[in-house]
Amino acid sequence: MKLFSHKDIERSQDLECDVCIIGSGAGGSTLAAGLTEDGFDVIMLEAGEHRWRKDFNMDEGEALQSLYQDGGLRTTADLSISILQGKCVGGSTTINWTTCFRTPDRILDIWQNKYGAHELTSAALKPHFEEVEQRLNVQPWPEEALNGNNKVILDGCRALDWEASTLRRNVKGCANSGYCGMGCPVDGKQGMLVTYIPDALKKGLRLYTNVRAERIEHSVTQAEQVIAQVWNPKTNRFTGKTLRIRAKIIVSSAGAINGPALFLRSGLNNNGLVGTRTFLHPVIGVSAKFQNPINGFYGAPQSASSHHFINRGRDKIGFFIEAAPTHPMLAATALSVFGKAQQEFMKNLAHSSFIIALHVDGVLEGDNGGTISLKSDGRIQIDYPISDALKEGFLASHQALCELALAGGAEQVSTLHPEPLVLSSAQELSLLSGKTYGALEHGIFTAHQMGGLRLGSDPATSVVNSNLQHHQLKNLFVVDGSVFPTSLGVNPSLTIYALAHRARSAVKNLL
Repeated sequence: MKLFSHKDIERSQDLECDVCIIGSGAGGSTLAAGLTEDGFDVIMLEAGEHRWRKDFNMDEGEALQSLYQDGGLRTTADLSISILQGKCVGGSTTINWTTCFRTPDRILDIWQNKYGAHELTSAALKPHFEEVEQRLNVQPWPEEALNGNNKVILDGCRALDWEASTLRRNVKGCANSGYCGMGCPVDGKQGMLVTYIPDALKKGLRLYTNVRAERIEHSVTQAEQVIAQVWNPKTNRFTGKTLRIRAKIIVSSAGAINGPALFLRSGLNNNGLVGTRTFLHPVIGVSAKFQNPINGFYGAPQSASSHHFINRGRDKIGFFIEAAPTHPMLAATALSVFGKAQQEFMKNLAHSSFIIALHVDGVLEGDNGGTISLKSDGRIQIDYPISDALKEGFLASHQALCELALAGGAEQVSTLHPEPLVLSSAQELSLLSGKTYGALEHGIFTAHQMGGLRLGSDPATSVVNSNLQHHQLKNLFVVDGSVFPTSLGVNPSLTIYALAHRARSAVKNLL
């Protein structure tokens, strides 16, 4: 096994390989497993630490510091959107809630008809979905195993005659503990940490952790080498040691925020497209109080959903409904209240449910999402303006969430405004229109980052083609969610797995 951390790198080094993959998340690890299986020499760089089952002690504070970007405090520039994103071996697959959806046909149709991705049909992707679903044990979660938090969705939707169903999850031997977001302590979550990364390591993968790719050096037509700095997580400083990796193929799998930033640091800004059309599935939520205990901190965090409002017409942003776990730190930070109000909420945490709505950005005409750029000191800046269409969507989803929770048996439902609106009956839903919606007006979150290095057939309007190959630098690939030309309207991990599995042949054909 060739696994190196900062402690193993005693000096600056020049390395060579067939393929250098930057990032160990859903895209990079799936691709690495395939290429090492084919016999190619692959080096993978991961900016985060290698932490595994023995390190996952179910401590929220420690997990946020060691497994999340910016210690779980990454936000947009105006502080209006909190961004949850993994920074560890396995990337966000180590800390996600295991929800797996195939790419909806309606999204693939948009990609084909508007962006020229004619090869990305449901039929063409089907074998790739089937392969990764088998390896990751993607299976429906039984309804009888739903926790109280997710059961609210099914109960409420059935009472209202709305569409709802249980979810498929990539788990095997799941203990149903509810601590997915802090790293699985029993290796039940079939993320990259326990599947494709071990597969690749057994076949010769060289995995360097605590190593951040600074830039890709290139000519006009060729990506030549990756320059990376070694990071010491104990001192929170770079060690001064540099890795220079020359590779026949270079793959960016650094995600939809760090990937565009890497391109910008490398002087790769295709027609000003890099970092544009960044999508976040902006999330708002409500807190519902029940007479009986919900205990939303135990059990599979997400196991039911509703897509009843996914298509609200040509001029309105659709949304889908899921649940979020109610662990104390996550719940307390999601609230906009302080002092006695927060104390009262935390006292009743066991009786509370969090239901969330995720908004499908980038589909409406003129909805361009946000942008990734670099500040003068090189740090990443994330800007995401809240459009009028999104504000309307927030109001509509708040109305739906409150109605759903009340139909599901809640005694009270509270919005996440600094001065929450508390409803006790469906007859009060009209009061929601009196609240203000938008940036810094209420809690907004994201755990799904997409776009910024979008795919398409036209080099003038896209960065990579349908094979995820850079239009100008033919030996440079982007294999992660940054290639999505729109958001998905479903959780993105399975789409990334499938596109990475498909990209294996395109990369192999160049070697």
